[in-house]
Amino acid sequence: MMREYALLGGKRDLEPMGVVDIGSNSVRLVVYEGAVRSPTPIFNEKVLCGLGREIASTGRLEEESVKRALEALTRFRAILRVLDVKHVRAIATAACRDAANGPDFIVRGEKALGTRIQVLSGQQEAELAANGILMGFRSPDGLAGDLGGGSLELIDVAGNALRQSVTLPLGGLRLLDASGGRIDKAVDIVDEHIAGITWRNKGRGRAFYAVGGTWRAIARLHMSERDYPLHVMHGYAMPAKEAIAFCEDIRKAKKLSAMKGSSEIARARREVLPLGALVLERLLKQLEPSEVLFSVFGIREGLLYSLLSEAERRQDPLLSFCADYARLRARSPEHAAELCNWTSALFEPPGPAETEEEARLRYAACLLSDISWRAHPDYRGEQSLILIAQSALGGIDHAGRVFLALAVYFRHVGSGREDDEQTDSFSGRLRDIIPKKLYRRARIVGAAIRAAHMLSIGRPGIIDETPVSYEKGKLVLALPKAHAALDGERVRRRFAGLAQLLERELEVRIG
Repeated sequence: MMREYALLGGKRDLEPMGVVDIGSNSVRLVVYEGAVRSPTPIFNEKVLCGLGREIASTGRLEEESVKRALEALTRFRAILRVLDVKHVRAIATAACRDAANGPDFIVRGEKALGTRIQVLSGQQEAELAANGILMGFRSPDGLAGDLGGGSLELIDVAGNALRQSVTLPLGGLRLLDASGGRIDKAVDIVDEHIAGITWRNKGRGRAFYAVGGTWRAIARLHMSERDYPLHVMHGYAMPAKEAIAFCEDIRKAKKLSAMKGSSEIARARREVLPLGALVLERLLKQLEPSEVLFSVFGIREGLLYSLLSEAERRQDPLLSFCADYARLRARSPEHAAELCNWTSALFEPPGPAETEEEARLRYAACLLSDISWRAHPDYRGEQSLILIAQSALGGIDHAGRVFLALAVYFRHVGSGREDDEQTDSFSGRLRDIIPKKLYRRARIVGAAIRAAHMLSIGRPGIIDETPVSYEKGKLVLALPKAHAALDGERVRRRFAGLAQLLERELEVRIG
């Protein structure tokens, strides 16, 4: 039975949304295109102020850090004015919540920023971190951990349900202060707090979602160590045992600068990286999850998620992004939606079997299939490959991301022979990190989209009337008389290539 797909919603005139996040380590402004299911940042600036550097020892925000933070907030106010951002939400986390002079800083911060600053409780911070996971992952199931400079928030997420949560004083800067920079002392502090989590066994065998800049830096180092072709943090996965071993390597390293990729990490972040690795290592040993999934979606995106309607929250984050992108960049978003439905016939019996997740990825590939049409024909494949592989997609793992990039790449350059070596090194390296079955599907989907575009000239209203089907070992293309003149040598060549990938012969029926 063919699945039906329609573009989500219509064209939207979005109101920019600004979020100011005053953390224990950094103060950041992110301006999003709008509060939508798949938010796109249009401006992002971070200042590492270190507000929580002395909380453990003095109980106060350090004056030089306060000065830097107020200067940053003053600049952010000017930026928001230049960008004409009328909707601004400002939040502050552990350092401002726990410091004796936190209330005074908030008063001064509100004056500098020109808007109210909400100081989050530990519970609110955990819930927003969980909302960020809901924004960035499809049907998440596991424990989310958000490591900041002042605290660690843990919360159990299952689908859309938020369960137990806890806030622990294990942020990188606070732990550095409390331990005096001694790893052996930090181990005792971390273990004592983790041991107090009575529901830590809830993490066994499930995913652990790692949020926060320090943990993303660990993922970046791991990518460098593996010479991993993608530089996208979101959805990067590490088996739990491998993550534990790598974290041990970081905290035991005599010189962090000797580790491959360390030069790409900010100096202020490198200072707390061994402690962040320690926290992750000890957590994973106690929680016993199956894997670690790194997330770039955190409390800022969680704040946006909390502002969405229930209908918007139910939207698929991947397909929502792709539909929006098709509206912005494709010649005809309506044709992109037609492709989703037209290609479904290829995966009905006796064609290749398709799971719900595989159909979802195919839909996404169809929606993105024409986003590089303005590029020179010689470079459309390469441009699409890089753009999709490195884009800010949510609701997808890295294997799915590579599938999308390769499918649209093949839509432009053709799939060639099964054993053909890719001349482009990036496409070849991407191919090496996905299963052969998924690679073959990318070739089939890319060939199908390529053939459909040749027939329809990228315009809607044609492929809906020229279906494909299977009959007696053949792939049959039906052309009604109204579209018979669109038949031609190149059309048949492309459909023959598709038929070959499907291990069928081609038959074109006219009339």
